[in-house]
Amino acid sequence: MNCLNNLRQLKAKGEKITCLTAYDASFAQLLDNAGIDIILVGDSLGMVIQGNETTLPVTVDDMIYHSQQVHRGLKRALLMVDMPFMSYTNPKMALETAARLMREANAQVVKLEGGVWLVDTIKQLATYGIPVCAHLGLTPQFIHKLSGYRIQGRSEIEAERIYEDALALQAAGAELLLLECVPSKLAEKITANLEIPVIGIGAGSTCDAQVLVLYDILGITPGKAPSFSKNFLAENGSISAAITAFIEAVKNGTFPGTEHSFK
Repeated sequence: MNCLNNLRQLKAKGEKITCLTAYDASFAQLLDNAGIDIILVGDSLGMVIQGNETTLPVTVDDMIYHSQQVHRGLKRALLMVDMPFMSYTNPKMALETAARLMREANAQVVKLEGGVWLVDTIKQLATYGIPVCAHLGLTPQFIHKLSGYRIQGRSEIEAERIYEDALALQAAGAELLLLECVPSKLAEKITANLEIPVIGIGAGSTCDAQVLVLYDILGITPGKAPSFSKNFLAENGSISAAITAFIEAVKNGTFPGTEHSFK
């Protein structure tokens, strides 16, 4: 099975890392067989599975249920699981939530959204052997505070804050960093200056890894698809072929293109 050391080696060699979301065993097996490096059980399930307008209604029990299903479909991919809204408001709560995700749902990495205020939480998780992926930029759990799904880090002040947050979270013990909807130049700077792998979504082509919501690459997301995504099924004859095309496009550097990035 894939592990964090494999991802660090890929970054060191300059080889791209691939990641897609999954929420059940059938899709997880398709992704695993295609050679995906990381499968993310995202709280995006609140929108694409449950039909909610945001990710906020998703519970820890929801995440455990779907992660258990995904795990049954895996043989090799690394399993990363989101910690849902209000499940890590302090280090003690975060430790309890993360322990459940690892013990009950077989998570290998947990992902949480937020900046420097998470330093103590990440230190606590790392102390107890829980690998963490930090998430900066557009953080969907803060959607109301951010006033919608907006690009983050365009001003010099915002960009510097995100950069400093990235350094602080790595120093606290984060093993991975996800950057969502930030200018490509900012993502390039962060990726170049961090030792840990950086996963991008709407963050340009220079990130070490790329992630998309599976439903977006299949063109079945309710409503308008994000501009940083691409419907890979439209150009291929099957779901399996679409998944393979995504992996190949990330690996060979043809995705994301400039049309999927922000200045």
